[in-house]
Amino acid sequence: MNIPAADVKPVIISKQAEEVINGVVTQVVCTAFTDHIFVVVTQYGKMGTLVSVTPNMVSGDLVKPTLTTKVLLGCDEPFIHICAKNMVSFVSQESKNKPVLLALALKDRSMDSIKTVKDVIKSCQVW
Repeated sequence: MNIPAADVKPVIISKQAEEVINGVVTQVVCTAFTDHIFVVVTQYGKMGTLVSVTPNMVSGDLVKPTLTTKVLLGCDEPFIHICAKNMVSFVSQESKNKPVLLALALKDRSMDSIKTVKDVIKSCQVW
């Protein structure tokens, strides 16, 4: 049976953007899988540190879930955990509490840069 090309949905949905933030070229790629959202943020052209950001649902609690971060590959430092929660907490919430896998490679670690990166991630919404 032949299915018209217009009726075929891609198995994996992905969007990407590139923006110069504080003089540094920054690339963002967001990919939606059935059970996770994968977000790549790089200013080096490579994936960098890989962080799992998982929502913790408390039964009966109607407020936002807390997030647990775990560095899977790369440098495990407090900045990475703070940055991961700040950058992608809204992704998990807006995707009905899906876990997020974040690949992060930043040259510019300023708060201003992180806020702008967050906006770029929003522009690549696939959830």
